Amino acid sequence: MQDFIAEMKWRGMIHDIMPGTEEQFRKELTSAYIGFDPTADSLHIGNLVQIMSLVHLQRSGHKPYALVGGATGMVGDPSGKSAERQLLSEEVLKHNEFCIKEQLSSFLDFNSGNNAAEMVNNYQWFKDIGFIEFLREVGKHITVSYMTAKDSVKSRLETGLSFTEFSYQLMQGFDFYWLYTEKGVKLQMGGSDQWGNIVTGTELIRRKAGGEAYALTTPLVTKSDGSKFGKTEQGNVWLDPKRTSPYQFYQFWLNCADDDAQKLIRIFSLHGQEHIEQLVGEHSENPHLRLLQKSLAEEITTRVHSAEDYEKAVRVSQILFGKSTSEQLREIDEDMLLTVFEGVPQVNINRSVLRSGINVTDFLSETTGGAIFPSKGEARRMIAGGGVSINKTKLADADQSIDFELLQDKYLLVQKGKKNYFLVKAE
Repeated sequence: MQDFIAEMKWRGMIHDIMPGTEEQFRKELTSAYIGFDPTADSLHIGNLVQIMSLVHLQRSGHKPYALVGGATGMVGDPSGKSAERQLLSEEVLKHNEFCIKEQLSSFLDFNSGNNAAEMVNNYQWFKDIGFIEFLREVGKHITVSYMTAKDSVKSRLETGLSFTEFSYQLMQGFDFYWLYTEKGVKLQMGGSDQWGNIVTGTELIRRKAGGEAYALTTPLVTKSDGSKFGKTEQGNVWLDPKRTSPYQFYQFWLNCADDDAQKLIRIFSLHGQEHIEQLVGEHSENPHLRLLQKSLAEEITTRVHSAEDYEKAVRVSQILFGKSTSEQLREIDEDMLLTVFEGVPQVNINRSVLRSGINVTDFLSETTGGAIFPSKGEARRMIAGGGVSINKTKLADADQSIDFELLQDKYLLVQKGKKNYFLVKAE
């Protein structure tokens, strides 16, 4: 059984840790929890650091709790936020909770053993607490000066902070207190921006229950260029395939910078230290092979989606960026084809054109309205130079007829040069 704190240390996953935490783990099986924001029906890869913290906790023989903030999600955490968030209905939050548990099940064992993971919703204990009761039982134990000293509050005092958000710190502190007294949870983990909220919980436990609880935070992961990890030009990279396709998910990891990959492989891989250090060494000797990126992409895509989705993503990548054939291209289903070529210029034509005997030069210029080639002359010159393909078959004759089998019985994929693609849809 691995040592949890030692495991987190060599992986670079500890930012702050409360004194006594290591001793607590040496002493007994320890229950710990992390809170997840239920304001969306999917987690994203920004949540993966926290998910992996629970994974390593469970693999070390300890018990993980995943808390979804059904109550706090109705309030909104001001940490890292410049403005107040829209409040969600109970019905929406319940749906989101169900989806989040489904995704966490790909990482955590919720079913067997003394350390089986559990999911809790803080709406369970907040729904029956009245305002006056909360002020008497919780509010009197934490001073205003203690609360305003927290960075998450100080950063918002000048721009405006509602009492609703100000009270979030007390609510999260009471979460920890409830889990401590009802479930025996002694550690809360989270990102480094959550330190203030977490230690409010340890303070409430000390003052109200006379108990001792602990805090551990992970670094906020940033990319080597300083930008936020998990963000692309299109926004978050989600774990839900409806929001981010397995192919796009796979490509995100495959395209990581070398410096980032050396850090990310330690955080997100389940391989041991010796294996990862060997992989980092091999990558340093032959960075062009992108061994770290490929290992990350395979392991994480398989875990979040499936081995089948990973294999499909690899095949699609080989088709697009390798020496693929038209037969391989025909293996891609329509959903994957449209996902891969999302944002690629699409041209609609009448299906009858394909039966007219028109040649490829006229088709690529006049029939497509100049969207692919503005003139016949430019089309002829590029075809003659071997720079045009249809359905991955290179055109050899500018006068050959447009006689190609439609992909999914409706599409032609035109490639102009190395990087310019066009999707022609026959209607």
